Amino acid sequence: MEGRRLRRFGRGRGQSQTVLPLRVRHLSNTISCWYCDFKISALNEPLFRFGRRHARCLRVWFSVGIGFSLTALLGVTMILLWESARALHLYNGNAQFSRLLSGSLFGLSPSVLELSISVADVGYLFISSIISVFAHEFGHALAAASEGVQMEFIAVFLAVLFPGALVAFNYELLKALPRFAALRIYCAGVWHNASCCAVCGLVLFLLPLILHPFYVHGESPMVVDVSSISPFSGFLSPGDLIISMDGTHIHNVQEWMEMAALLDKQTLRNSNSSNDFKHFMTVNDRKGYCVPSSLMDQSKDILLIDNRSACPIELTPFVNISCSESSMLVDGSSEDDYQNRRESMYCLAAKDIVRLEKCGDGWVKSISNRSSCLCSKDESCLTPVQMPGLTWVEVTYSSPYSPECQQLGRNSFLGVKSSDFGETSCGGTFVFIGDVISMAQSIRLTAYQPRWSFPFGAYFPNVLEKILMCTFHVSLTLALLNSLPVYFLDGESILEVILCYVSLLSPRRRGIVLQLCLVGGIVMSILAFLRIFLLIIL
Repeated sequence: MEGRRLRRFGRGRGQSQTVLPLRVRHLSNTISCWYCDFKISALNEPLFRFGRRHARCLRVWFSVGIGFSLTALLGVTMILLWESARALHLYNGNAQFSRLLSGSLFGLSPSVLELSISVADVGYLFISSIISVFAHEFGHALAAASEGVQMEFIAVFLAVLFPGALVAFNYELLKALPRFAALRIYCAGVWHNASCCAVCGLVLFLLPLILHPFYVHGESPMVVDVSSISPFSGFLSPGDLIISMDGTHIHNVQEWMEMAALLDKQTLRNSNSSNDFKHFMTVNDRKGYCVPSSLMDQSKDILLIDNRSACPIELTPFVNISCSESSMLVDGSSEDDYQNRRESMYCLAAKDIVRLEKCGDGWVKSISNRSSCLCSKDESCLTPVQMPGLTWVEVTYSSPYSPECQQLGRNSFLGVKSSDFGETSCGGTFVFIGDVISMAQSIRLTAYQPRWSFPFGAYFPNVLEKILMCTFHVSLTLALLNSLPVYFLDGESILEVILCYVSLLSPRRRGIVLQLCLVGGIVMSILAFLRIFLLIIL
């Protein structure tokens, strides 16, 4: 007899019995214009023997899963009611809270719905889907084996454009199971998806310790990929390390983004304070360098274009600052002040300036405990001049895995501080002027550095992290979707068994209540998912 997916709980109360393994002689795959599947029966005997051998432990394990699955069913139903009420304007709540709650639970976020999905992202999604579906169906099969019911086959199918998988059992054998035993089988898939999420989270947490023999974690983020339109293109390559930003040592990807956000916030504050002035060039928030007088004397004269101060394209204008100045604008309150500012400007090469000692109190990290704007007697504290809204950022990097650096035996460069850093074959310092948030997002970083250079060593931790994170979200989504009280999902079977425990309902009324719940679940799911989708993309 052809097997079918476990869906209905038989209303007869057959006694538990030992069931002989069922052997299927031949399986025929189904192919049509809207549905095709591929059936596998090679795992029938191994899973059945394992389930019967460890039946007692597995029953305890899947009994715990019943509690989680019922909680998930209740929680998902409450979310559906919440979102349906908001969609029908029956309740007005916090839209941001609704977006975060629903989007996070179902693994939906603006980044997930981005149209620019790379081939690698498709690969991660494919691998994580296989892992999550296998965990789900393996749970059903193992729970059934522990109850003495052998699966007939596992099928991987494609219905229209939607992929999926199922486990088929003999329906007559299921009818003989007690209610609680059947409930263990129904809840096993959701429970195994939840367990898969827990395993992924635990491995992600322990990943630095697991990879410690082969990788250094949390010292400096390593470049994995540089976009072709990134301002770093031509400066950074995969395998390079980000040592510091504006003199502050960067340990991981989170610090890199947080530092960029902090600098962007400072730039926005300075831009707002200069909006009421006549000339729109400002000094860079008192970020200064101690420039020797000899270098200032050699600087080129400033060119005047349309009564504005300008330097040749290869040079950057700098202006002198002092400790008494709390904020400086190239524009002054009078024409005389502006003339004085213009005459005190110097055109200097940024690549030479960034090697000098820092001064001024605009740096995120203090240079020393003394007054940070003081320089020696033969030096002046100069700060770059730029347009409001643009950020002057120093980025220090190293290339410890480059052929030139390895030939020089400079692998110990990993621990070098940025304050002693210069242009060498193992790295350098460059200045970026522009939108610091876009700059930070234009490269992909990882917190892991390989202890030795080996093929694909720089990419392995990042790929492993991506797979674990994607598997976590896909498995969570699969668990919650199967908890929905709708047709053809595990929620339908779980709800049917629960209603069997309500002795006040006759079998006929129980069937009517089940159908009403399932139809209501479909309507609420459509409303909720439409609302969640619109909240995320708009």
